[in-house]
Amino acid sequence: MSENQIHLTFPDGTVRTYDKGTNALQIAQSISAGLARVALGAVLNGRQIELKRPINEDGEIKLVRWEDEEGKTMFWHSSAHLLAEALQEIYGDVKFGIGPPIDNGFYYDVDFGEQKISEDDLPMIEQKMHELAKQKNEFNWYLVAKDKAIDYFKKKNDHLKLDLLENLKDGDISFVEQGNFVDLCRGGHIPDTGYIKAIKLLNVAGAYWRGDEKNQMLTRIYGVSFPKKAMLDEYLARLEEAKKRDHRKLGKELGLFTFSQKVGQGLPLWLPKGAELRERLEAFMRNAQKEAGYSPVVTPHIGHKDLYVTSGHYEKYGADSFQPIKTPHEGEEFLLKPMNCPHHCEIYKSSPRSYRDLPLRLAEFGTVYRYEQSGELHGLTRVRGFTQDDAHIFCRPDQVKDEFKKVIDLVFKVFNALGFEEYVAQISLRDQEDRSKYIGSEANWDRAESDIIEAAAEKNLNTVIAYNEAAFYGPKLDFMVNDAIGRSWQLGTIQVDYNLPERFELEYVGSDNDKHRPVMIHRAPFGSLERFVAVLTEHCAGEFPLWLTPEQGIILPISDKFMHYAEKVLHELNKCDIRVSIDERAEKIGKKIRDAELKKVPYMLIIGEKEVENEQVSVRKHKHGDLGSMSIEAFKEVIAEEIKV
Repeated sequence: MSENQIHLTFPDGTVRTYDKGTNALQIAQSISAGLARVALGAVLNGRQIELKRPINEDGEIKLVRWEDEEGKTMFWHSSAHLLAEALQEIYGDVKFGIGPPIDNGFYYDVDFGEQKISEDDLPMIEQKMHELAKQKNEFNWYLVAKDKAIDYFKKKNDHLKLDLLENLKDGDISFVEQGNFVDLCRGGHIPDTGYIKAIKLLNVAGAYWRGDEKNQMLTRIYGVSFPKKAMLDEYLARLEEAKKRDHRKLGKELGLFTFSQKVGQGLPLWLPKGAELRERLEAFMRNAQKEAGYSPVVTPHIGHKDLYVTSGHYEKYGADSFQPIKTPHEGEEFLLKPMNCPHHCEIYKSSPRSYRDLPLRLAEFGTVYRYEQSGELHGLTRVRGFTQDDAHIFCRPDQVKDEFKKVIDLVFKVFNALGFEEYVAQISLRDQEDRSKYIGSEANWDRAESDIIEAAAEKNLNTVIAYNEAAFYGPKLDFMVNDAIGRSWQLGTIQVDYNLPERFELEYVGSDNDKHRPVMIHRAPFGSLERFVAVLTEHCAGEFPLWLTPEQGIILPISDKFMHYAEKVLHELNKCDIRVSIDERAEKIGKKIRDAELKKVPYMLIIGEKEVENEQVSVRKHKHGDLGSMSIEAFKEVIAEEIKV
């Protein structure tokens, strides 16, 4: 190959040769005019680049469109730049922090100085963004020497960008320019602002610079954008539906959970109905784990600081989490448990182990505590105390893949029981360049990543590779589930870990009579019960599967004179573990039915004179209406049949 040529490998394995300096747009044109028309950018060796950025290295390349995740990322990242340009045009001398893409849209953190901004200003900013978008200004990326970058932002008196520059190396600094706006940015971006056809700025919030409560509070503006107005209209309709399904709203209406400032932010209090729902989820998992050969264990809510020093959790999280609890004994410190795994390592170590004892599967619904900043807390999805359906499998290296596949089967059992049908399995691997963030040897990491990739392939999972998403102690498989309105949630995780067994010096005696190190698999199909309940509530819009819902039916006597028969029905159904209650209020039957519908009670059993005479109940189903009269035994069969399904 000539020194002036490069080899590029495409996703389908095809390798093509181009002259150095060829850009992604020219590559797209060499494939087809249609691809060149829809391409937004490219991913080269894992880095997003602009279509017109010259390519001077060999590697793997992917041309991306709006339909690709990377395409949306580039589109929304570019839209954040457009937002910043609009703010600069309107407000003049403002300072810009960071403006990244997020799962659905983008935001920019801004220091407005003495100027004030509210959500009433968003339509004006949107209008300015549309004006600038129509100019079709190109996004031009170029490298800048560090001293020149510092000089540029010193002249602008931009302390936020200067702070970002401190940690950047000379030679790695790049600017992006569009129109009259210049930003410090790695790229990539869409070709020009004209691609942005529809914009909606959603809300204004406060955000600490670099997420640190000790730093300055900035103004964060959230937005979303699309290449077509119809896409925005569809998104806004989904957003309205999401508001109706918000687990915080439904949790209050259904009496599932509450929060108390006196108890503390991010520490949920489970109300009776929520506790019942949670207990049924736990019972479901306990039964599944028993069938799969897990042994239950229980560990304390606190642990000696040395435990987490040994595990590495203190080094990684100690400074930013709950601080040590001091005891009357000088120098003795305990921590609120941030993870269950160190405790399980000590349980493993409590007895000598043989290769015949493995795999050893230890399971616990363990409550852990992590200090999340107050601005990051959100209902049950981001809390400071949560319970994991945690389990750790200690096995021989030759057992890893089979154990991993068994856990995948367990995850599927959960998804099938709760109606999660669409998912992507994300294989989370190390950063390809920076290894300083991880503990453990290269050999162990290579083997762990290989085991996960092979197990996922053998189970025919729909997978994506995500670099820089691994835990600090090992790679993992995260299940990204789409809910009923198309949002993606991370539910369930499986992680291979060669490192904690090393740190805790865990051993087993092999068939060769020598001592060996076990491999550890972390798994939590629910993840955290709090977050899982939040996602499930929104997925189901509060209408849980009948086997799970805290209240399966409500008995509605037309008047007090039918109360005796209502109590008989209650007793008969409760004997069969059918969860019903009686609405004893002196209200008209129409209001009782309406209230039961609002509470999303699956079945209403109406009792009047005719029902008493015939020893029947008149059955209504939530959202379906009247099912007619039937005997108590017949109603039991209706419930049994629905639960079976």
